[in-house]
Amino acid sequence: MTTVPARLDPVTAYPRVQQFYAAQMRLLDERDIRGYAGTFTEDAEFAHTPGREPARTRDGIVADLTDFHRRFQDDPMQRRHWVNMIDLRLLDDGGFRATAYCLVVKVRPEREPVFVSCVMHDELVERDGVFLTRSRRVSYD
Repeated sequence: MTTVPARLDPVTAYPRVQQFYAAQMRLLDERDIRGYAGTFTEDAEFAHTPGREPARTRDGIVADLTDFHRRFQDDPMQRRHWVNMIDLRLLDDGGFRATAYCLVVKVRPEREPVFVSCVMHDELVERDGVFLTRSRRVSYD
């Protein structure tokens, strides 16, 4: 007998997606670029900076973010990404379209925090019980 995994619905997947985003953003905030890229599918696409071409594949994400963060290597700034207001929609292939608000807090010693507001437009898939980002496009307010 062949068994087919049950399709997740947005309501039951929601807390798992929240946990996924919490873990994924912690990797990014700790500048664990390789770990962060590992939360994407091998063939992922990641567009995060206006005017830059999207990064494609995990290795492309690592290269893109390494280059991006190189500009800040002497800056004591700490970024904190807060993801909330996640709207999950089931896709025909069993994945999810996730649209979420992301507040990025930039903190530097002895300065006021700077807040950046954006929206993440994601496609998430589940592989072996783990969520991965297949596509992410970030738009800024």
